[in-house]
Amino acid sequence: MLKVLIADDHAVVRQGLRQILGRNTRLSVVGEAENGQDTLNQVRAEPWDVLVLDMSMPGRGGLTS
Repeated sequence: MLKVLIADDHAVVRQGLRQILGRNTRLSVVGEAENGQDTLNQVRAEPWDVLVLDMSMPGRGGLTS
C-alpha cells in the first residue's frame, strides 16, 4: 500500500482528496499538512510514497525552492 501525504491550506480540499484517494485500495492517506513548513516537517520525519502538494500555499508553497 502506498502512503500518501496531502498538503493543502484548505481543509475542505484535503477532506475531498482524502475521500477520492480513499476509494483506491492501493493508497492510504496517512498524513495531512496545512502549510509549507508542516509539509517539510512531515516529509523529513518519515518516508512517503506520494505527496499531493498545493503549489500555492501561504509561506512556502510548492514552487518555493
